[in-house]
This record gives sequence, structure tokens and C-alpha cells, in this order.
Amino acid sequence: MIMAEIYLIDDEPELVSILGEIVKRSGLSFDSYTHAALFLERLHEVQADAIVILDLMMPDIDGIEVMRKLAELDRPPRLILISGSDKGVLHSAEELGRAQNLRVLGSIAKPLDLMRFVKLLTQFGTAVEEPTGGGFDFKQSVTSSELHHGILNNQMVLHYQPQIRISDGLPIGVEALVRWQHPELGLLMPNCFVQMAEQGNLIDLLTQKVLGAAVEQRRDWLSQGLMMGVSVNISSRNVTSLTFPEQMARMLIENQLDPGGITLEVTETELMEELTTSLDILTRLRLKGIRLSIDDFGTGYSSLLQLHRAPFSELKIDRSFVSKMHVDDEAKSIVETCVTLGKKLKMSLVAEGVEDRATLDLLAALGCDLAQGYHIARPMPGDEMSVWLKEHG
Repeated sequence: MIMAEIYLIDDEPELVSILGEIVKRSGLSFDSYTHAALFLERLHEVQADAIVILDLMMPDIDGIEVMRKLAELDRPPRLILISGSDKGVLHSAEELGRAQNLRVLGSIAKPLDLMRFVKLLTQFGTAVEEPTGGGFDFKQSVTSSELHHGILNNQMVLHYQPQIRISDGLPIGVEALVRWQHPELGLLMPNCFVQMAEQGNLIDLLTQKVLGAAVEQRRDWLSQGLMMGVSVNISSRNVTSLTFPEQMARMLIENQLDPGGITLEVTETELMEELTTSLDILTRLRLKGIRLSIDDFGTGYSSLLQLHRAPFSELKIDRSFVSKMHVDDEAKSIVETCVTLGKKLKMSLVAEGVEDRATLDLLAALGCDLAQGYHIARPMPGDEMSVWLKEHG
């Protein structure tokens, strides 16, 4: 059985030949199919580290059906979508793939931009975006008891990603991102353990550890003259725990910190789980001076309703729109609408997923306040972050 690195599925033999030649010149092996049914017969051979290049408009079984079959695999391969349909169809197919937990590298409209195809291929074997909870799960062999032990024994570490003020490029804050320094498996990302923490009733303990470490780091930075705000993600369990606001206030008082230097990020979809209790808790947090950010804005079902009801001070524009805004007019329009809405509501605006200068320039032109992403800096441990802040402050 020959395992390919690239699988080309398109009903145009000429195009398959051209793409195959590009793949070969990249030093990769490939297999090609002009009928999706034949590919599905060999689906069991496809490895998680392969890339499937899939035409949505196949004559026998369409690409959406193929995506559904890929999503049923324990470890589905990566995916690049191509189609002669309009951009709206391609965009919807991308979103569908991500909703199915498929790792969609991108999409290309026909006639193909071969340079874009080459660029997507160069991402083979590398992380397109650092996992941030949810999404693809590599099913690391960890247990709830291991996680409990790890939390209690200080195996949870924080990495920090800076947020810069777009107008002058100066860092004004950081987002704290939890990692698990597993003694055998190495550094694990949140998507390997956060859901387990929630299901195993460990999320409160995990959040307490993360907040404690973030508060200590802010206090340390203040002692060095670094006036950085720190943002921390909290889970749906936290925004339904009636004691959470008091726990936060007590932690800040004990560390003699201004509550305005801490921002708690919560996704809009989490708010819908127990809306009344969530609004109770969020309102009390704001009364105590703690800033609130609505994260992944635009990806939920009731975004405007959440902004109207909950006392948010910051709006984070989701990376799925920001990262594509310089090549996707629809994504750019959504970002522009978010910026306009945020300004009218007197909220601070943060664009996440800024991967290049072109995106940063577009955000500046739109009037967005803050930006974070790989173009600015990757997440790094606290000591490295301290050096970075001093160099860029």
C-alpha cells in the first residue's frame, strides 16, 4: 500500500496533471482521482498528515459529501478546497469544514491562482494556526487524573501574545494562553485538555491557576515598569459560577492590583448556555472594575443581542475574518462592520489573527484600535515576553 502525501480530487484531467506536476516539483508524493467515489474506496489509507485537494463540483459525489466522510475519520487529513462556484459557496464550504473539525488550509477559486496553490502547499507539515481550544483534537493519550495531577503540580504554564496599538505600534497589553508542560508528551495546547477539564469538573481549578499566574505576572511586570494589561480566557463554567466575581476581586486585592488591568475574555456562544446567570456574573465583574471582552465576535448566533445585553468593554474580531480580509471582500466587510459597531458602542477593538503587514495596514485604515497575531509576535513564555516588551516599548 503506497501512502501519498497529497491527494488530488478533480474531474478535469488537465488540471490534475498541472497540479500534480507542481506537487512533484515540491518533492511530495501524490495520488489523483477524477471520480470521488474511487477516492472514498481508499479513504482508510489516507493519513492525518496528508493534504486532500478537493474540487467541490465533482460529477458523481460532490465535495460536500466527501467532506462529510472525511469528518467521520478519527484523524482526518488537511484540506484545500477548489471550485468554479462563486466565492460565497467556497466560503460556506470552508466554514462547514471547520464546523466539522476538519483542518481547512484554505480555498482557491477556479481558474486557479497557481501561486496561491504553491503558497498553500508550502504550509504542508507546519501549523497554519496555533490551536486555541476546540478545533482538531490530536487525541493525546492523557487522562482526567493526569490533568488533575498536572494542575496541582504546576505543570500548567502561560505563554503570552502581545497586543499592539495600531496607530503607533506600541504594545499595550498581552493575552495569556495556557499550555500544559506534560512530563512525557511535551508542551500540549489547550485543545488537548480544556474540554477534558470542563467535563471532569476541573475547569474551576484550572482557571484559578491560570488567573493566579496571570495576576502574578502582571504584578511582576509592573515592578519592572511595564504597564501591560493582561487578558485571560474564561470558560462557560466560570460565567455561571455565582462566587466567581468575589474570587476575582479577592485575588486582585491580595495582589494590590488595579482591576482595570485585567480583562476577562468570554466567547459569545458560551453566554447562551445560561444567559440569566451569565449576565448576573458579568455585570458584577464590571461593577468591580474588571474589563470584559467578547471573544471570537461574529462567529456565534446572537452577537448583536449579546452586545446589547452584556456590559462588555472590548470586542475581539475573530481571526477567521481578519486573516482573510486582504484577499476576501466579504471578510473585509465583516471586519469593517465590527469596527464601526464597536466604535458606536464605545468599545475597544482588538483584531486577532494578524499574519502580515497588508492586514495590519488595512486594519489601520479601518480605524481598528489593537492587533495581535503572528506578524507581531508568537506567544512566548513570560520571561521572553518581558524582553520583547522592553525591546518594543
